[in-house]
Amino acid sequence: MADRMVDPENNMPEGDIDDVLKTVILAVLNEAADKMEEGKDVIPFTGLAVKENLFIETHPGDDAEECFLKARQEVQGARGATAYAFCYDGYIETEDGERDALIAEGGLPGEEQGYAFGYLYDEEGIDREIVYIGLAPNFMEGLALELEMEGTLDRSQYAEEVQEEKGVQE
Repeated sequence: MADRMVDPENNMPEGDIDDVLKTVILAVLNEAADKMEEGKDVIPFTGLAVKENLFIETHPGDDAEECFLKARQEVQGARGATAYAFCYDGYIETEDGERDALIAEGGLPGEEQGYAFGYLYDEEGIDREIVYIGLAPNFMEGLALELEMEGTLDRSQYAEEVQEEKGVQE
């Protein structure tokens, strides 16, 4: 599907990756790897974390761009999701040349950037050692405002504001 370039000097993301996002990315990569090992095609799909559940939705299309747009639309319409990952079969450029990879691009509501990770594979099988690929678009970037309005993004800030209001009224 899409191609990526792996920077060998930058093989780890800057800062910590949220545990929920890590879990979602790992889950979709394992889902794709399991399908591939069963001899099935990996149709591009998203995994959306909502509370304790992971919802999987496929995004078939005639080309990479159509799959990408369908996935973006699905994620941007997700309400109550705390993380997502978009997974597809693609390839990446490495020091050793072009390599096939299962790629998962994921993000969190309100974050500016997402992250891409993958599993490399060849005719001998899938290497389930996760590889950091780089920054990726975050389909959930615009969802922060909605979460703030619903009061689910940063409750500590909201609690401080309530305490300040009570102090003024007393």
